[in-house]
Amino acid sequence: MSSPDLPPGAWPWLHDLARWLASWLFRPFFRLRVHHRGRIPRSGPVVVVANHSAFVDGPLLFGLLGRRAVFWVKQEMFSGVVGRGLLRIGQLPVRRGEADRRPLTAALDVLRGGGLVGVFPEGTRGSGDVAAAQHGAAWLARTSGAAVLPVASRGTRRPDGARRRWRPRVDVVVGEPLTVPSGGGRSGLAAATETLRAELAGMVRELDEIRSKA
Repeated sequence: MSSPDLPPGAWPWLHDLARWLASWLFRPFFRLRVHHRGRIPRSGPVVVVANHSAFVDGPLLFGLLGRRAVFWVKQEMFSGVVGRGLLRIGQLPVRRGEADRRPLTAALDVLRGGGLVGVFPEGTRGSGDVAAAQHGAAWLARTSGAAVLPVASRGTRRPDGARRRWRPRVDVVVGEPLTVPSGGGRSGLAAATETLRAELAGMVRELDEIRSKA
């Protein structure tokens, strides 16, 4: 049975099970601290914009949000059993380096159904698609009227050359929900994109300062 807050073809029961598993999966491996979790809207359309420094960031956030979440995931992940599983839990494939409106329209439908869509603007770093992902997040929020929720995380990535770590400390901070003004054409979209980029970058810097003093 379909659900308006998930893409067509997703199995809501499997999505909920996967989300529950993700909420527990990383606790044995990380000393996890979540700051301002109460800022996550419990209902209604939301676009989550998060930084991305390690593969584990996506599954970790998927389990932390406390509600159904549909993320843009690179197309390369959608093969074999893993790919079928991602589709069944409602995740959306994104082709890197190609103009493809399907992820946008599918995500927009999820938002219009009251759902949550997650975007990692840094998730395709090095492919030239970072700006496209940032513009996509702003466009989704502006078109759907969804709130934008910036989320910053630190600690999941092992520094280059460092030894394997035992239960490293991971911090996740949830920002204040933002509103993207409607209208304004391309210039308005560019301004909204820069606002989101600056907000997330500022949160990452603040989180780094907090961690350096701990």
